Amino acid sequence: MTRDLWRRSAVDLARGIRQREYSVVEVVESVLARIEHLNPRLNAISFDCSEDARADAAAADEALSRGDPLGPLHGVPVTIKENVDQKGKPTPNGIPAFADLIAPDDAPVVANLKRAGAIITGRTNTPELSMRATTDNPLRGRTLNPWSDEASPGGSSGGAGAAAAAGFGPIHHGNDIGGSLRFPSFACGVMTVKPTQGRVPAYNPSAAVERGMLAQLMSVQGAICREVADLRLATAVMAQGDCRDPWWVPAPFDGWPDAGPVKVAVTREAYGYPMHPGITEAIDRAAALLEAGGYPVEEVATPSMLDPANGWFDVATYEIKATLGPIARQVGSETLQNIFQWYYSLGNMVDADGYREAIAARTAMTREWSIFLQRYPLLLSPFLMRPNFPWNYDAQNEASAHDVFRAAIYSVGVNYLGLPAGVMPMGQAAGLPAGVQIIGGRFREDLILDAMAVIESRTERPSDQLWTRL
Repeated sequence: MTRDLWRRSAVDLARGIRQREYSVVEVVESVLARIEHLNPRLNAISFDCSEDARADAAAADEALSRGDPLGPLHGVPVTIKENVDQKGKPTPNGIPAFADLIAPDDAPVVANLKRAGAIITGRTNTPELSMRATTDNPLRGRTLNPWSDEASPGGSSGGAGAAAAAGFGPIHHGNDIGGSLRFPSFACGVMTVKPTQGRVPAYNPSAAVERGMLAQLMSVQGAICREVADLRLATAVMAQGDCRDPWWVPAPFDGWPDAGPVKVAVTREAYGYPMHPGITEAIDRAAALLEAGGYPVEEVATPSMLDPANGWFDVATYEIKATLGPIARQVGSETLQNIFQWYYSLGNMVDADGYREAIAARTAMTREWSIFLQRYPLLLSPFLMRPNFPWNYDAQNEASAHDVFRAAIYSVGVNYLGLPAGVMPMGQAAGLPAGVQIIGGRFREDLILDAMAVIESRTERPSDQLWTRL
């Protein structure tokens, strides 16, 4: 049994530990053995925390034997992305020059996971400055997609996505400013919920300066998992308040009673992008499964997702150029510098006056979507409108870098609006995992998770198929 504990969900592991079916040491050793077996090839975990994990596991078992109060994740293995502070560990964010940047304290999301009893087994890989839709950097190297060595694992939380798919424990932290939780979930056949801005507290004690205004409005912390129940539990734990983030919102996680059935709107609008038939089929199948599960499902015209996506292309790139651009030029690789230049040409970059005006216009877009989501609390949409791409596709030329983002307007547009959105696997496109996106109203992650659970109950888990090949 110990040998297979790495397969178990977080919910099962937490329950089994509490009921003394197995010890925390047994659970952690099982996960570490799985990591030791596959990570040398996949390079999903880029910083080894096994020594600390073993010590923490022994301490967790002692706490259990003493009858101490236990958190909801007591003894459950998790990983942390290498762009978020974990006390005493480096936060290099894929940059060789930052290899010795040691975190003075835990970020809120790490503190919340530790407080809940989670055991950190490793830190996961991310591209330079966490600003690519794939995962490769000159410090830690390239993360492989467990499904295909040539396919991208997604980014920037590609290490977390690959770790989740490969069975390196049930819960993997990541973050998302343009799709960085959802790209890896789509690419690796796993699932995530990008929370509402303000749901999960964010702060890096090692940061020398505060993030830009749009980064604060668009970037969120979250989890990548294989099962919806784990994703619900992990997100709820991460969402506990922390006074270091003044924009954290104490909204109830389980929502509030809804008047009448939750209507699901469906869109296949591609805004001129040649959407792949495999993606359309995934949307059709998900819509049918939701309808079979009791949801009223209706294909409708939605407010424009292209407008907020263009806001990301025009406005967020202005802020990126001003804040991260100098760092990329100073310490980034030639590859990163090229990609940044291609980002700047994605749209029609605003100037300072345009930035101010666009921030105001963003409110009108968000209001329009809030009104729509009042009538249709959930929207089933594409996430990426093409199959997964080769691991270095975004670095090949300007056209390929642009194609990734043009195919992902339902990703960046959601970030610009600050709305929550889940991505879950739904079969394959062109022989690789693919998925669909479910968008909800502000702070209605609970509704998204409910719908994801209905789909999950009627589909096979991709990782079960993957594990027969690894």
